[in-house]
Amino acid sequence: MIKAYYLDGDRLRPVTWESADKARIVWADLFGPSTAEERMIEEWLGIGVPTREEMEEIEISSRLYVEDGAYFMTATLPAHTDGDNPVMAPVTFVLAGQRLVTIRYNEPRAFQTFPMRAEKAATGCTTGELILVGLLEAIVDRLADILERAGRDVELISKGIFHPTAKKASKRDSDFQDILKQIGRKEDLASNIRDSLMTLQRLTGFLGHAVAQEKTGRDTRARVKTLSRDVISLSDHVAFMSQKVTFLLEATLGMINIEQNAIIKIVSVAAIVFLPPTLVASIYGMNFEIMPELRWGLGYPVALGLMVVSAIMPYLYFKRRGWL
Repeated sequence: MIKAYYLDGDRLRPVTWESADKARIVWADLFGPSTAEERMIEEWLGIGVPTREEMEEIEISSRLYVEDGAYFMTATLPAHTDGDNPVMAPVTFVLAGQRLVTIRYNEPRAFQTFPMRAEKAATGCTTGELILVGLLEAIVDRLADILERAGRDVELISKGIFHPTAKKASKRDSDFQDILKQIGRKEDLASNIRDSLMTLQRLTGFLGHAVAQEKTGRDTRARVKTLSRDVISLSDHVAFMSQKVTFLLEATLGMINIEQNAIIKIVSVAAIVFLPPTLVASIYGMNFEIMPELRWGLGYPVALGLMVVSAIMPYLYFKRRGWL
C-alpha cells in the first residue's frame, strides 16, 4: 500500500497514489509494499529502493548510505507499543532531493499521529527534509511516552516487592511469581527500546552530516542536533531503567530466598523441638521386661511431663537467642 501526500502551504494533504500528480508528491509512505509498488516508486524516484531483506541487514553500511544523490537511512522501530510486547521491524527513510519516501512493514504510532497533525495544523512541513525531521521528532516523542509508562510500571513493581500486601506466605509466593513475569516483560521492552534508540542515534548522526552537506537552513540543523540530543538522553534513561529492572530482579530473587529460608527455619526448629520428646517416648517404648518405671503409678504422667518439658526447653532457648 502506498500513501501519498501533497504540500498544502506548510501542511500535508493525503492523496491517492493512482490519481495523484506524481510531480507534486512530497512524501510517499510504503506500508508492506508489493513488488509492483516498489517498481512504481523506483520509476518515480529514478533510484532503487531496498527490499525487506536488505532493510534487516545489521551492518551500518547497509542501513546508512548515499546512492545516486539520495540518502538512505534505516532504523528499527517498535509497533503495537500499548503492551509490553512490541513488534520490532526496520523502517527505511529515503531522502531524495525535496522528496521523502518511507518503507516499512509494521505500523509505528508516529506514522498515524504525525500525518494527522501535519494535516490539521501548520507544522512547517515545506520540504521532504522537514517532513523527515518532524516525523523523527514524533517517533522520539512516542518512544519517550513508552519509557514514561514503563517507568511508572517499574515503580509499581518496586512497591509490590518491598511493600507486599499479602499476609500469607503462599499468597506472597504467588505474587512474587507474577512479579518475576512482569520484570521479564519490562526487561524485554527496555531491551527493544534500547536497540531502537541505538539505531536512531546512528540515523540522526548520519542525518546531521547530510543536512550539513546539503547546506540546509540553520533552523533545520538545530532541530536535527536537538533530535540527536533527545535520542542520547532517552538512551541514558533506558539504560538507567534497565539497571533498575535488573536490581528489582535481584531483589525479588532475594525476597524469595528469604521466604524459603524462613520456611526451612521453621521446619528445622520444629524438628529439633520434637526431637527430645521423641527420644523420651522411644526410651519408654522399649519392650524390656525389667524397667523400674513400668509398675510405677506416676510413670505415665511423669513421662508425659518430661516430654513436654523437653520440648519447651529448646523452644525457649531458641527464643532467647533470637532465632525465632
